[in-house]
Amino acid sequence: MMEMQRQESDGRWDGLGSRDASSRAEAMELICQEVMRKVEAIGPTKAATPSSPARGSPPRSDLNDILVHLLMLSRRCPFEDVRERCAQLLQDIQAADGGLSCPNRPNAEVAELWGTGRKNGNRVGWPPANPQDLGIRIPRPLGSGPSRFIPEKEILQVSKVDARTQAIFEDAFAALHRLDNISLVMSFHPQYLESFLRTQHYLLQMDGPLPLHYRHYIGIMATARHQCSYLVNLHVNDFLQVGGNPKWLNGLNEAPQKLQQLGEINKILAHRPWLLTKEHIERLLKAEEHSWSLAELIHAVVLLTHYHSLSSFTFGCGIMPEINCDSGHTFRPPSISQYCVCDIANGNGHANHHDDLLGDQEMCGEVEELMERMKQLQECRDDEEASQEEMATRFEREKTESMLVVTSEDEECVPSREISRHFEDTSYGYQDFSRRGEQVPTFRAQDYSWEDHGFSLVNRLYPDVGQMLDEKFQMAYNLTYNTMATHKDVDTSMLRRAIWNYIHCMFGIRYDDYDYGEINQLLDRSFKIYIKTMVCSPEKTTKRMYESFWRQFQHSEKVHVNLLLMEARMQAELLYALRAITRYMT
Repeated sequence: MMEMQRQESDGRWDGLGSRDASSRAEAMELICQEVMRKVEAIGPTKAATPSSPARGSPPRSDLNDILVHLLMLSRRCPFEDVRERCAQLLQDIQAADGGLSCPNRPNAEVAELWGTGRKNGNRVGWPPANPQDLGIRIPRPLGSGPSRFIPEKEILQVSKVDARTQAIFEDAFAALHRLDNISLVMSFHPQYLESFLRTQHYLLQMDGPLPLHYRHYIGIMATARHQCSYLVNLHVNDFLQVGGNPKWLNGLNEAPQKLQQLGEINKILAHRPWLLTKEHIERLLKAEEHSWSLAELIHAVVLLTHYHSLSSFTFGCGIMPEINCDSGHTFRPPSISQYCVCDIANGNGHANHHDDLLGDQEMCGEVEELMERMKQLQECRDDEEASQEEMATRFEREKTESMLVVTSEDEECVPSREISRHFEDTSYGYQDFSRRGEQVPTFRAQDYSWEDHGFSLVNRLYPDVGQMLDEKFQMAYNLTYNTMATHKDVDTSMLRRAIWNYIHCMFGIRYDDYDYGEINQLLDRSFKIYIKTMVCSPEKTTKRMYESFWRQFQHSEKVHVNLLLMEARMQAELLYALRAITRYMT
């Protein structure tokens, strides 16, 4: 019975994702009526003190959940009509509760919100008697925009997008009934965002080997390994919405044995993928009644690697909690007086504390220096080609030097119980692959590559996913606007390849045709620290680290770097997993 009520409650928002304006208006009208009934049902009470919630409107009440959802829609829904009506509804509730009306909203516009059944400009029975005594709190957003690292004014606003991006946003909203902060930050690069969302939608919602609730639970397991509470919270909600058993959320030990067995490769892939062997695969495929099929395992592996790498992007871009998550809003009044809820819709409800990173600082021409090094390296390529022996030596040198890069000066991050209950062996984390003189064999790309081996295996066992992943990898790798900071008509292919190959080098993967001596010429130490932290220990990424590399570059270029890091990491993990599966099969 409770499950049915929850599904009906969730279903109230479905119509707002329709591309048909009349369907959205009808759905919005039903929501308005429901909110009005709930407000009228709250009897007069003393106004709550700032330190305590209003009586009749506790922080977790159904009405408050609805108000928070309306707040999120007023800022994030790609449909302008829905954004405006949600903001208006919140404002009217505040006004009915004795708050200050917005001087920019005429009474006729307020009355129009309530549709038919009006009397003297208001819906019958609205506002309720003695509204100022209801003590209803209106939520407001915390933080400033989708990212802690990027000023909100520099991120694409939902209300100001081109036709292509608008269509992408509408598709995303129709699929998940939200437009999350990750998508907003990725919207610097709409071509990539479209490919990313298409792939993620297929992995989570389309026909495939794994049931829907398994997919979201694997997302929880994967993101919990990196203590990414942002993604854990999203998938906890999604898991419940598709009918997942709430008991599983008490801890991994409450989940089916089949999912518990996935914990071993989850931790290895997340932290030390070079240690994965065919024996790990065999234990999963030959577990008697808890066995995985090959197709199921491919689906699970793709999900694990997708969410490990997406955790890196989340931390690397400083993604903020969603507005409708517990830490994304507050019911406490703001410190400024006479706060108006109409500010919710235009982002004026909180101060923007971000400073312009560039300002008037002199950056010593770092972009020009980098461009000059790229030019010199190209000339050296043309003049002389290193021998295979020298190329191998340079790879080993770079691999060894990558181990000397310290990811963070901070203390170890200890996961909270809320996060750590979703995975086992909390002390297991990233370690460099050569310790105390031990050498992990180099993974030679020509022996097992994504293009020649991994792609076909995935596509055979999980049709279409190999193609989608390949397009996404290529999109991130080849994406360019031929610019570097303020410079135009720049060939950035050398720099992009250095970033991609450096990450694979950290994972022990070597490309015979690449001169690893270029990496030290193109990537400075602060950039290497950022890369290694974000890829290997993303939970330790800080704003200071984000700001310390490429200081002259635009935020869109740094987001592009994060896309490269995310996809290079995912492909590296996948290569180790797929090689282990191939070895088991042969």
